[in-house]
Amino acid sequence: MPDKTDRVAERAAALDRLIGRAPIVPVLAVDDPEAAVPLARALVAAGVPALEIMLRTAAALEAIRRVATAVPEIAVGAGTVLNPAQFAAAQIHGAQFIVSPGATPALYAAAIDTGLPFLPGVVTPGEIMAALDHGFTRAKFFPAVTIGGPAALQMLAGAYPAMRFCPSGGLTAANIASFVREPNVFTAVADWVAPKEMLAAGDWAGITALTKAALQAAKGA
Repeated sequence: MPDKTDRVAERAAALDRLIGRAPIVPVLAVDDPEAAVPLARALVAAGVPALEIMLRTAAALEAIRRVATAVPEIAVGAGTVLNPAQFAAAQIHGAQFIVSPGATPALYAAAIDTGLPFLPGVVTPGEIMAALDHGFTRAKFFPAVTIGGPAALQMLAGAYPAMRFCPSGGLTAANIASFVREPNVFTAVADWVAPKEMLAAGDWAGITALTKAALQAAKGA
């Protein structure tokens, strides 16, 4: 049976493998499940290995199910997961990883019980310490710009050398490189690559182009 150190390493490796292979993770709100598969294929065409669908719409779980079934070449995660019931529903619908804007003992317990890769949201030193205490060394840093941006990440690096962050909240094509260049960042959220108007118009080529531009902006780090 693996010891705690092994389990911590396995959790980190799973997230690195799923969402850490590219400098960005597209984060999406999907209102129409019919758009989910062509949207995922547009992101694959741009070269990203993972996407996150936020549980902020009635279509989100069905969108996750369709992507998981029809586009296996991209990892699909569920975001804005707030409680164990949503965690379980996302897993049932095929989510390969779970992201929360914050974290609770109940969410940590769900992640540990299921073994599904989990990216807890943190913003304060105490929340980072709680994540580490539960055995999680990858976390969502949210809201990244509001809380101090790259300068905040620099200040946290010395105190928490084991933690790697995925900054989210206020990132743009203009500032994403300043986050990605920080050594304690393993990927970053790009939530502007699928605007509602492009989704409504089915402009998949436009979404591919925006995503490629976001990748290039992040690689500018």
